[in-house]
Amino acid sequence: MKLAIVGGGINGLSSAWQLALAGHQVTLFERDTLMAATSSASSKLLHGGLRYLEQGEFCLVREALQERRWWLKKAPQLTRRLPILYPIYRHSRRPRWQLKIGLWLYDAFAGRKGIGRHRWLTAPQTLRCSANLNPDGLIGAYLFFDGQMDDQKLGLWMAAQCTKAGVQLVEHSPVLKVSTDGRILLDNGWQQFDRVVNVAGPWSQQLLAQSGLQQQPLDLVRGSHLLLPAIGRYGHMLEVPGEARIVFVLPYQGNTLLGTTEVRQQLDEAIECSAAERDYLLSVYNHYFQPAADNSTILADFAGVRPLLAGSANASKASREYQLNWQGRLLTVSGGKWTTARALGKQVSQAVADS
Repeated sequence: MKLAIVGGGINGLSSAWQLALAGHQVTLFERDTLMAATSSASSKLLHGGLRYLEQGEFCLVREALQERRWWLKKAPQLTRRLPILYPIYRHSRRPRWQLKIGLWLYDAFAGRKGIGRHRWLTAPQTLRCSANLNPDGLIGAYLFFDGQMDDQKLGLWMAAQCTKAGVQLVEHSPVLKVSTDGRILLDNGWQQFDRVVNVAGPWSQQLLAQSGLQQQPLDLVRGSHLLLPAIGRYGHMLEVPGEARIVFVLPYQGNTLLGTTEVRQQLDEAIECSAAERDYLLSVYNHYFQPAADNSTILADFAGVRPLLAGSANASKASREYQLNWQGRLLTVSGGKWTTARALGKQVSQAVADS
């Protein structure tokens, strides 16, 4: 079949790749440059999502852990195994036994594709791994492992796989409208395809609205990150004081990556880290680390918008699962996360085959 993919983020590229491998003639249209928006503004983690276990998203975590190993194996030059500490203090919201159950499940779901089993560290052992951690009230930490990536370069690696498979990648070519009979409207007019796959991420529903088509509700959530000077080689998964949220403090390319936030976003608003988000992230960092950081310590910041399946009043509890929805010959992909992009692409390929 002759197929059009709308969207050049990681989910669009992965879908295009899987469809090309299945023997279809695939053209991908990206309004800007490939991997220019949300997909290159992630927390740089290839992970199962330990915190999603609390929300009962067991299938998502299992799938993501299987996919994590695939990325690490296929692109070792752009990925690595990262040791992560989850410190537990006397006043931590989650008790040690709860974390133990979660990490046991995490290892079990990874199975033979695991990249290292978790273990408990005493407070002195924890401080030897992370000398800048606040020692007051520290009981110890769980050490576990996840993957880390250069998200933009890894996405462009996927684009190279697309090219090898015969996908035609068209940048700076915004799709203005789509139709249920397989047409897309470009600046130079309508083009006909057998199927159209709308994988425009946060902009997927806006494209449906512009086309006069029914939309699926999405929660658009901004995630902002700060870059700070390096503090060590271990990552940290930290509870936000007084909240159930988690923030990561990770070594990244010689610096420290701090994030993320979860703030509702509209597409007509600037996608950038606000002063309130900077203050929020710095307050979490300073709760756990010495010496304190302030605005003068920040090396850079960046933000992206995640398209999450709607249905939760709390943005941090919105599902990271994905959905596929047909309208005639038009398939719209909603939701999804970076680590599971290849698995999503396989689902898209199967859906097209079944249509």
